[in-house]
Amino acid sequence: MSQEGGDLFDALVLGQRLRSARRRAGLTLGQLGALVGRPASYLSQVENGRREPRLTTVGDLAAALGCTVGELLDGSPPDRRSALELRVVRMQEDARYRALRLPAIRPSARTDDATLQHLVALFDRVVELTERLQQTPRVGTGARTANAAMREEMRGSSNYFPDIEAVASSAAAAVGSDAAVVSERVLGDLAAHFGFSIARVQDLPPSTRSISDLRGRVIYVSQRNDLPTRAARSVVAQTLGHFALGHRDPVDFEEYVRQRVEANYFAGALLAPERVALPLLERARADGELSAEDLRDVFYISYEMAAHRMTNLLTHHLSIPVHFLRSDPEGFLWKAYENDGVPLPADEDGTIEGQRLCRAWGARRAFESEDVFRIHFQHTETPAGRFWCMTNVETDGTTVDAVTLGTPAEHARHFRGHETTAEAVSTCPDPSCCSRPRPGLSRRWSGLAWASARDRSHFVSGLPTDAASFNPFPGVDLVDVYEFLDRHRAG
Repeated sequence: MSQEGGDLFDALVLGQRLRSARRRAGLTLGQLGALVGRPASYLSQVENGRREPRLTTVGDLAAALGCTVGELLDGSPPDRRSALELRVVRMQEDARYRALRLPAIRPSARTDDATLQHLVALFDRVVELTERLQQTPRVGTGARTANAAMREEMRGSSNYFPDIEAVASSAAAAVGSDAAVVSERVLGDLAAHFGFSIARVQDLPPSTRSISDLRGRVIYVSQRNDLPTRAARSVVAQTLGHFALGHRDPVDFEEYVRQRVEANYFAGALLAPERVALPLLERARADGELSAEDLRDVFYISYEMAAHRMTNLLTHHLSIPVHFLRSDPEGFLWKAYENDGVPLPADEDGTIEGQRLCRAWGARRAFESEDVFRIHFQHTETPAGRFWCMTNVETDGTTVDAVTLGTPAEHARHFRGHETTAEAVSTCPDPSCCSRPRPGLSRRWSGLAWASARDRSHFVSGLPTDAASFNPFPGVDLVDVYEFLDRHRAG
């Protein structure tokens, strides 16, 4: 939308009032355009709220229509119908509506008043239920709210944070590194730059990825037999990110989530520098060969970091909307990001962590492949449209997860594997898609089976139950951490 008029008026309301005044005057768009020296297409954009005219143009329009500038700039809709249309448009901008992952609706002359009233009333009910849920104390409510807010912020910026890109670039420059690949030596130099040394140990507590002794200025990571070199590089870079970005002990889960996201972003920007990664992506797009594999191999990083790095750069620089998922073999989501409208599963308050992906999605079909560790490409029809994705199954020796990067079908041609013939149809969240047993199975086994559920503590471990008991490092056993530091300080 043009910003010719600044923030002096609401473009949607102005458009409504202009249309109302034009119709009262009995003028067509072409006739009004001839009076003010503007094409009908321009005035149509103004009436639809897609263009903000200059104040001088508003004055010309008012004179041609026999009204005052104040009447056109009045902030209230001109009639009840206009108010309903405005409410439908505005409610779709609300995060609670966007969490429903519904197609956009643009009210038109063919949409009757009763339909608009129904839409508004239904959304008001969604808002009421959401607020009621937020007022009801639940374990993990803080985590749910924090994660949802962070995803919304990431989506709003296309998951691109220029300030962190600049910090990572400055850190590399501070130790004289201009190579495409950050070596072990450079990581050691960076640690020294921030006043730390790196030590590999055998007894790192299982609930931690690294431990930093702020008194002795040592960063402890696992030995190579426990933590592969690629993973160790990421852990060290993420840890350094906390210090480079000036993080302090988080006081609540929202700050904890933000710090984790920022540190992970710093690690990606450090290990796969924008100045090198972007030209690679631009050439790959031109050849229809965009692939997380190439970033993984060029920069010696994990597939997950490579895929996530692509979410940082593809939309902001190359205008390609994407989605990113990390899920387990049963389809449960650990991480997710989207700016392309893919219909992620969510509970009633918009939470996606711990939700189960549709069985038809590539993230789950990858585990059914003959070669599980070969990248799985797939096109999927969903209620929100057609999407393409590539999924890689990764293991760190203890867990196995699927990392998925996808995009709407119209952008798939830019990616390696877009020519795949693998197709699937998903109608989730319709229960008949995959969350209910087929009728034949139900008839054979209903009442004749008993299953004991496996604990899924990883989805709730470390989530705060109240502010007073907040652990600044959720999921980490502080007793283990402090005892570890005591042992190594004594040694």
